[in-house]
Amino acid sequence: MKFTEEHEWLREEGNVIVVGITEHAAEQLGDIVFVELPEEGTEVTKDDDIVVIESVKAASDILAPLDGEIVEVNSALADNPSLVNDDPLGDGWFFKMTASDPSQMEDYMDEAAYKEMIG
Repeated sequence: MKFTEEHEWLREEGNVIVVGITEHAAEQLGDIVFVELPEEGTEVTKDDDIVVIESVKAASDILAPLDGEIVEVNSALADNPSLVNDDPLGDGWFFKMTASDPSQMEDYMDEAAYKEMIG
């Protein structure tokens, strides 16, 4: 897995990359009450705002971590946004995408570096 400074995680599954937020981010946001996901087939550019999360504390945008295309979204979050709090690294994922430039993954931290950052 790779981690961004914005507290997103990226996990490669074959040629698809699964994206979600870290446990640290989920804890900071508090209880998540709404998640707005992008549409499948959406072409994104790195750093585009593509997911909106609303919690009891705040609303936050999730940025596209890579250039590419959204190929699947986690539709379970529409009915149960608290999955992000309950299992942020598992069932609480946001979307899957293909990367048009997989080398962009090299820009991100490994788990040890992320843990050091949130220290």
